[in-house]
Amino acid sequence: MRRRTFMAAAGAAVAAGGLTAPVARAAVAPPVGAKLTDRDPLASANARAVYAHLVAMENAARSGSRPMTIIGQHIETQNELYNAGYGDTGGATFSGYSYKKARDITGKLSGFVEIDLGPGYGATGGWGTYGDRDYNRALGLPTGLRQWQYVDDAVDLAFGVWKGLPRAADGTYNPEGVMTRLDGTTASLANGGAAAGIVGMSFHQPYPGSALKSFSRVLTQVEGQHPGGSTSSPVATLTTDQTWFDRVVDRESDTPEYRALLADLEYLAAALSYFARYDIPVLLRPYHEMNGGWFWWGGKTPASYKKLWAITYDFLVGTKGLHNLIFVWSPNAWQPQGGDVPWDHYPGGDRVDVVGVDDYSPSASDLTHVYYTGLADYAKPRMLAETFDVPVTADLTNALTRSPWVIWSVWGDGLTRTSVNTNADVKATYYAADQVYTGGAGTGFGQNFAWGRLHAH
Repeated sequence: MRRRTFMAAAGAAVAAGGLTAPVARAAVAPPVGAKLTDRDPLASANARAVYAHLVAMENAARSGSRPMTIIGQHIETQNELYNAGYGDTGGATFSGYSYKKARDITGKLSGFVEIDLGPGYGATGGWGTYGDRDYNRALGLPTGLRQWQYVDDAVDLAFGVWKGLPRAADGTYNPEGVMTRLDGTTASLANGGAAAGIVGMSFHQPYPGSALKSFSRVLTQVEGQHPGGSTSSPVATLTTDQTWFDRVVDRESDTPEYRALLADLEYLAAALSYFARYDIPVLLRPYHEMNGGWFWWGGKTPASYKKLWAITYDFLVGTKGLHNLIFVWSPNAWQPQGGDVPWDHYPGGDRVDVVGVDDYSPSASDLTHVYYTGLADYAKPRMLAETFDVPVTADLTNALTRSPWVIWSVWGDGLTRTSVNTNADVKATYYAADQVYTGGAGTGFGQNFAWGRLHAH
């Protein structure tokens, strides 16, 4: 995520009619015919079912036939557990606080939750774990590192969203959903009880080869000063260097930088393999906002970025045999006539299932519709992957009427940022019965997929 208010000047230009959608289109766009097996013939049963429903939702939007949007929520578990200044409480809370907050406000759950894998919070060394988990054991990762507890908790929460918590001992970890805070007190993971929806994962990967796996090593700027901050640190000098990045993706030469990339991807694959074991589909959203310059993978040549994506895809699907994945490509909000349009960075329809955007000023300027129409020609389900705003507000502003994304996902503590959303706004969104899906409350959601458990209220 890039923490900023997106281009106030661009918003003013839109308000004045200065920006338009890049391509004029007919009112009804051609339907999407994609199936997950077109990309991965071995795609798992539940992954196929989830994707088929996303495609059906996209086609409903394109035809104007009662389009619906799944309301989603991202959680920043490392901040929820360890950052005393995070969120609306002024202190550390528990894993999934932002997910539970929607239910506290509205009585309803989100229908999609996205967790983040990496980086550890604060001053940690390399990748680590907190609990002894078999999917990480083969990597020889050190256990008992408190800063990595959030990874265990985030994975457990995602399991709970799909399968329900508490649940019987079924071979999964933490079936009761109880976590231990730093001070020794306990709290229940905020999973909402019975199975409730679908899950996703983003990957804020510290740069390959970094000894310190913290958020500062994700950025090309000094931590706390991004974007547009100082680039004087050795890390920033390294990660903005195209020559270095070319070595990272040079699998043909098997460079040390490439091997460091694979070592990090082993960590990602380990967690994803645990989801695959139980056929839990994951909307995987790696290397987002590539058309900006604040992450080490951003601002690079399109060819080298697409090579990074291809390496990651081939490793996860081909080498590791993970067939529960739905790949999401989400550039940062762009200026349609500017230099940051992302089209040349598209990895290709054979490696992407969902297209999206990270847009942090969707309501005031209606830039959201520019991105919604801009992504139409990819013929994939369209997702608003990151934003602070809810789409429907108490004063009846409704971004879904023009732009019925299949998923609209609110980022972390943005849900309760009073400068963005009021509780009345959150309620208006969650109670927009004819336009949104919220979380269901059925049993056996993961074992016997039935989308009716994600339902309008």
